[in-house]
Amino acid sequence: MTTAEKISIALPPEMVHLVRNAVATGEYASSSEVIRDALRDWTHKRNLRQQGVAELRQVWQEALNDKTTGISPDNVLDRLERKYQAIASGERLKK
Repeated sequence: MTTAEKISIALPPEMVHLVRNAVATGEYASSSEVIRDALRDWTHKRNLRQQGVAELRQVWQEALNDKTTGISPDNVLDRLERKYQAIASGERLKK
């Protein structure tokens, strides 16, 4: 088991209430568990954002290096509109 280091944090009263309520209802065994779970979620989301940024940079660089003529903006916007209308209505997309 890894060793734990104790730190002190300051939270606004609303957050303190949420943490204490989570422990009082039995959702978590302790305040520390609530904070650890929140930090795991934060770390996961942060990693996903960093991954997304790295992927976006790669796609952007590939687009900059691509010298083909490409697709007209109107065509792209039409395809995106159809895609998101299909998603909103729950349809499967046809390629």
